[in-house]
Amino acid sequence: MPLGSFVARRLLQVIPTFAFILVVVFVLVRLLPGDPASAILGDRALDADVARINADLGLDRSLPVQFLRFLEATATGDLGQSIHLHVPVLDLVLQRLPVTILLTVMAALIALAIAIPLAFVSALRRGGAADAAIRGVFQVGLSTPVFYLGLVLLIVFAAKLRWFPVGGYGETFLDHVYHLFLPALTLALSLAAVLMRNLRAAIIGVLGADYVEFARAKGLATRLVLVRHVLRNALISTVALFGLSIGTLLGGAVITETVFAIPGAGRLMIDSIYGRDYPVVQGMTMALAILVSLTFLATDILQAWLDPRIAR
Repeated sequence: MPLGSFVARRLLQVIPTFAFILVVVFVLVRLLPGDPASAILGDRALDADVARINADLGLDRSLPVQFLRFLEATATGDLGQSIHLHVPVLDLVLQRLPVTILLTVMAALIALAIAIPLAFVSALRRGGAADAAIRGVFQVGLSTPVFYLGLVLLIVFAAKLRWFPVGGYGETFLDHVYHLFLPALTLALSLAAVLMRNLRAAIIGVLGADYVEFARAKGLATRLVLVRHVLRNALISTVALFGLSIGTLLGGAVITETVFAIPGAGRLMIDSIYGRDYPVVQGMTMALAILVSLTFLATDILQAWLDPRIAR
C-alpha cells in the first residue's frame, strides 16, 4: 500500500477516536466527586442556591440532554465558559495549551539529543566501562520520580547557582525557552532513559544484520553505515515507543508545571478539577487527548516512512 493511502486510512481512523474521546471526557468529568454549585457557593450553601446554580449551568437536566448539548456546542467550536474565571474555555485553551506544547516539544528534543548519541556509544562499546556507566546513570534517572527530580534541579540550578529562574514563563520567545529549559530537562531525563535503553537494544540487534555486514563489505564509511543502515532501522521501534511516551510526557508536564509555577494547561487542569470547573476540565482534557491522538498519527506516518512494509 502506498504511503499516501496509508496516511488517508489513518486519518479516517482518527474520526471514531475523536468521537470516543468526546464520550470519555463527558463521562469522566461527571464522575468527579462534588459539583460546581457546591464549589462556587461553599459548604454552607443553601439547597435553593445550589439548585439555582445547577439550573443556570444546565446541570439539572438529564445526562443524555447534557451530552447532546455538549456535542452541539463542541461541533460549533463553543467549549463553554469557565465557571470560576468567567472567560470562554476556548480562549483558555488557546492561551495555556501552547505553553504545555512548547514544554513538551523542548523535553522531547532534549530527550532525543541525549538518548541517540549515548545509545550509540553504549551499543558500540557493549560490555565496556562506558556502557556500564551510561546504563547505571540512566537507571538512576529512570527510577527517580519526576516531582523529586524537578525539586532537586530547582534547588541546585535555580536557587543555589541561579543559572535559571525559579519559575514563570517570561515575555518573549527566548524568555520562554530560557524559563522552560529546566522543567523541560526534568521531563527529558526520564524519557531519555527509556529511549536510550530501547534504542541501544535495537542498535545491537541491527549491527549483526546481514545487510549491515554487506554494507561494510562494500567499503562504505563507518559513519554512512551507522546513519543509513543502522540508525534508520533501529529507530523504527524507538519511534513507536516515543509516540507512546508522549501521553506520559504530558502527564509529567502537569506535575512539572506545578513545581515550576508555569502557567500551562496542566496547572490549569489541576485548579479546574479542584474547583469542579466542568467546562474547563472538558475542554482542556479534550484538547490534550486530541493532541496525543495526532502525535500517534504522526509517529505512525514516520514509522511507515522508515519502514515501507508497515504501510502495506
